[in-house]
Amino acid sequence: MLTTYLRVFLTGGIICLIGQILINKTKMTSAKILVTFLCAGVLLEGVGLYQYVVDFGKAGATVPIIGFGRTLAKGVIKEVSTRGILGIFTGGLALELLHQ
Repeated sequence: MLTTYLRVFLTGGIICLIGQILINKTKMTSAKILVTFLCAGVLLEGVGLYQYVVDFGKAGATVPIIGFGRTLAKGVIKEVSTRGILGIFTGGLALELLHQ
């Protein structure tokens, strides 16, 4: 149990560390960083890599905004496989509505 807490803390901490480095070392605004993390989550889920991060870090990987990007991508992937090209537009919202 303690190792799970450590992995969650480590994963969330690394995500926050990356954000802090972007704030300190670049001239990116917080909105641009937010969009960057969101797009990174979508991209990593799209190529199938984010599941490994979630398997290791659990809530440390799913709670931050990057996890929200992953959730949107999962919805789009699922809807495209069932509805075709229309799923690109409805997928993110459909998965979110199912979890409420």
